[in-house]
Amino acid sequence: MTGKQHFSDNQWTLREVILNFKEWFSFFTSKWKVLIIALIIGLGLGALVSILKKPVFHAETSFVLEEGDGSSLGNMSGLASLVGVNIGSLGSTSGLFQGDNIMELYKSDRMLGETLLSQFDENHLLIDRFVSFEKLDKKWASKVDIPAMDFSIAREAFSVAQDSVVKEVAKLIREKQLSVIKPDRKLSIIQVSISSKDEAFAKVFNETLVEKVNTFYLETKTKKTGENLAILQTQADSVRKILDASIGEYATATDQVPNANPLLSSATVESRKRQIDVQATGAVYQEVVKNLEIAKVNHRNNSPLIQIIDSPRFPLKRSEIRLVKGMVLGAFITFIFVIFYLYFRRLYQKHVQEG
Repeated sequence: MTGKQHFSDNQWTLREVILNFKEWFSFFTSKWKVLIIALIIGLGLGALVSILKKPVFHAETSFVLEEGDGSSLGNMSGLASLVGVNIGSLGSTSGLFQGDNIMELYKSDRMLGETLLSQFDENHLLIDRFVSFEKLDKKWASKVDIPAMDFSIAREAFSVAQDSVVKEVAKLIREKQLSVIKPDRKLSIIQVSISSKDEAFAKVFNETLVEKVNTFYLETKTKKTGENLAILQTQADSVRKILDASIGEYATATDQVPNANPLLSSATVESRKRQIDVQATGAVYQEVVKNLEIAKVNHRNNSPLIQIIDSPRFPLKRSEIRLVKGMVLGAFITFIFVIFYLYFRRLYQKHVQEG
């Protein structure tokens, strides 16, 4: 027990704490000129930042996405099976885009690239506008000659440098300016937001991106059922032509023997053949039409509903550092920085130099 030290020997007393506080208070008070200068500098820096920093504009579009409901066809499956129609064979693409896939589609290089290469106005593309206000032609001058590039030509004719520029710009937008979220995970509302220093660019880019992605989504979602519908329609048209031709041939064969002798069956063989052709072709046509009508219902039910709720309108929502707020933040940050500087400098002088 002789070597055991009481824990209170290493603790400060209340008197020591008060004396230490007074010592530091006196030290900082003696540096009042430095602190006032720091506050003035901070006010000036904060004001300068709030003036020089451009406001950021936010273009937002929100829409409701309701997936196509193929479950309604289940009620028809029993009835369809009675007439020999397999509804499952008509196709469904419900597994292609489910959940958050459309949100990832908004961030894809293809959709962003196609949007950037769309028209901003009569004379400029969106990528030209972006390069202009972001000054990428100067920032990337050592790597590529952007002013010499013509982005209005077909994408297939792009050089490697042009493709690289488009991908890099798309990457910048995806990482720093694009936001695709669901405000509430329980709802089917999706919000697409573009933040940019250029108000006009933010609005046009947001509208173009939403239009392209939603159109691509609708076309892809209904592609399989649409192809099945087109095939069935072609089949129905072809069978109908054959049926019409068979009816004509049957009528011709009947006209050739207008008053056939009922005792001579050979005279009616040709007309009976044509009659069988008409009946067989009619049965096939009836079956194809049944499939066609059910395919139309399936195609309509498989089509998702995209309804725009809010779209960007001028003036856009903006975020910026107000003058007073900038001055207060600048003064506070500079003041805290100087306090820490004086504190650590005092500790260094006291314990290193004097020790």
